Amino acid sequence: MEDSTHQEQASPVVKARIQNSFDRQGLMGHLGARITHIAPGRVHIALPSRPEVTQQHGYFHAGATSAIADSAGGYAAFTLFPENTSVLTVEYKINLLAPAAGEHIEAVGTVLKSGRTLTVCQLEVFGVQDGRRSLVANGQQTLIRVNKPEQ
Repeated sequence: MEDSTHQEQASPVVKARIQNSFDRQGLMGHLGARITHIAPGRVHIALPSRPEVTQQHGYFHAGATSAIADSAGGYAAFTLFPENTSVLTVEYKINLLAPAAGEHIEAVGTVLKSGRTLTVCQLEVFGVQDGRRSLVANGQQTLIRVNKPEQ
């Protein structure tokens, strides 16, 4: 299932909606993160290694790791939401499994259950070095669908 889901692409309309929202996130821009894959119920976000996103030992900081995981899950949920809605995180828990190292880290948010109001996502973060991925964090997230105010 991983391969078929990974290959599937969201519609151009959904991709544009996700990318436009992502581009308005000041933190993601500040960190230098970028979306690398958008599929129905699945979004990948990459963060290149640079000193500004590391901690004192040179590993990616847990805050940066958590931030891209949160956004990946949020946008994965958002791919399944109807027009004129938005998404907010209700809560998330992340386990840091290994020091996050590599050329970049990649967060993968995957919808486990999309409901009318609440959506639950799986969060995974991989350290990537020379094309090899190593799981460095995983977690779970709950999101809420909110209606945009009418203009």
